[in-house]
Amino acid sequence: MKGLLIYLKQDRKECVLGPLFKLLEALFELFVPLVMTSIIDVGIATGSRRYILERCGLLVLLAVVGLVCSITAQYFAARAATGFSARLRSALFAHLQGLSYREIDTLGSATMITRMTSDVNQLQNGVNLALRLLLRSPFVVFGAMVMAFTIDVPGATVFAVAIPVLLAVVFAIILVTIPMYRKVQNRLDGVTAATRENLTGVRVLRAFRKEQEEIAEFSRRNRLLNQLQLRVGRISNLLNPVTYVILNLAVVALLRTGALRVNSGALTQGQVVALYNYMSQILVELIKFANLIITMTKAVACGNRIQSVFAMQSSQTSGSRHPEETLRGQVEFRNAGITYGVAGAEALSGVSFLARSGQTVGIIGGTGSGKSTLVNLIPRFYDATQGQVLVDGVDVRELNLEELRRRIAVVPQKAVLFRGTIRSNLLWGREDATEEELQAALTVAQAMEIVQGKDQGLDAEVQQGGGNLSGGQRQRLTIARALIRQPEILILDDSASALDYATDARLRAAIGALPNPPTTFVVSQRAASIRHADWILVLDDGRVVGQGTHETLLEQCPVYQEIYHSQFRKEAHSHVS
Repeated sequence: MKGLLIYLKQDRKECVLGPLFKLLEALFELFVPLVMTSIIDVGIATGSRRYILERCGLLVLLAVVGLVCSITAQYFAARAATGFSARLRSALFAHLQGLSYREIDTLGSATMITRMTSDVNQLQNGVNLALRLLLRSPFVVFGAMVMAFTIDVPGATVFAVAIPVLLAVVFAIILVTIPMYRKVQNRLDGVTAATRENLTGVRVLRAFRKEQEEIAEFSRRNRLLNQLQLRVGRISNLLNPVTYVILNLAVVALLRTGALRVNSGALTQGQVVALYNYMSQILVELIKFANLIITMTKAVACGNRIQSVFAMQSSQTSGSRHPEETLRGQVEFRNAGITYGVAGAEALSGVSFLARSGQTVGIIGGTGSGKSTLVNLIPRFYDATQGQVLVDGVDVRELNLEELRRRIAVVPQKAVLFRGTIRSNLLWGREDATEEELQAALTVAQAMEIVQGKDQGLDAEVQQGGGNLSGGQRQRLTIARALIRQPEILILDDSASALDYATDARLRAAIGALPNPPTTFVVSQRAASIRHADWILVLDDGRVVGQGTHETLLEQCPVYQEIYHSQFRKEAHSHVS
């Protein structure tokens, strides 16, 4: 948590002025009971209306000055808190962007969203309240006690007993609730994850009629979160009633002591009222302080969760070497393999092959055979845990990461488009692309008809995730976005699965006809999509069980034969070959 305070450095002035003006407000507030004492003991006792009006005017002046100080303190505290949260959120987002897929998989999307939003908001509220009350409340409490001792020592002993008891209650509740609030945030992660999964997979849920099961699961998670929140809420809510009980008992003791001393002539009525006012101030401030502690407890728990993300460093480091200009897109695997996280079995092992510049490599295999894993090793989305992956003759771990990924374009399995226009989505590929280059990429990706079918053309609206486009349209636009980069290596990770065979064939032919065709990796479960590749890898259970041309594999590889013949009848009626 302490490490996050560096994001307050730019607001040093606000962090000083906010508490300072709050202390000034508290100082003026401590003078009020003394003025009330003089009104009672002098003004009312002597019947001097003028004296009473003068002291009432002084009370109004103290109130106005206190209000100005309070508003000023609120302004500086709010400015510091919002600046702190903005910088923290930006730094957290930048840190998450720097993590490798391995760490992102470990964290999970739900917890990252919660920590970017709810946790940062809790910290913002904590900083805001801390700047306003963390010094003010103790200052008023101990200041009121000191002022009470200046009025009457025997009467002030009630303060000396009540305040330590109150502090003991407050800190006991803090120690109990801090770990409970941490558990609340963790369970909130679970609810967020369930919500995100259901919204993402709503079509699948409806297709398999799993709505009621998911409703039941969400209700279970929500109920557990609710139960824990109620439990910690009940404990936290003990602060106010316990505080009231202790302070009211102290007030009773104070009035009894004060009455006896007034009766004996040791105290005046005004001084007893002043002692009572100081006790009331302590009551109000301790209630504020109790609420501050609850908020700070939540903020500390959230801050520790955010700090744990900052403590997580990427397992990948960028190299300093640059690819060889002479090879341009050559990719080689040397006995490469990977094991995900703490998984016992290898997801991929013993992969060796060479893809020369401009060649097309087809990768085929059953679901879960490691096809996507293999191509993810090329741009270093994951690092190989054994063997080597070389691009242009250099191990990818030694290459400058930015330079490596600048030369590679990846079209993932799930076509991802962002809210905006067709043009803005295409320019993600290269921001300075010209109109002609956009048109050329759309033509190669067989996506020109999509643009021509829109009234606004390239400026047609795209909803979040491409919700207003069909699956095939989204895939073609993501392929166009990749081609705009003019990459040396193009990875199509099952990115044409929604295209019909004829469109798929035209797409592959257009990519091959480019003036400087990239080294292309085509991942597919359709034999028709990879049968014309220069080299084909057949994967089964994370291992290469065959590689070669279509004709060679059809003669020698049983796995490829099984895949091909299971689709042959369908392909016989297509116009791919």
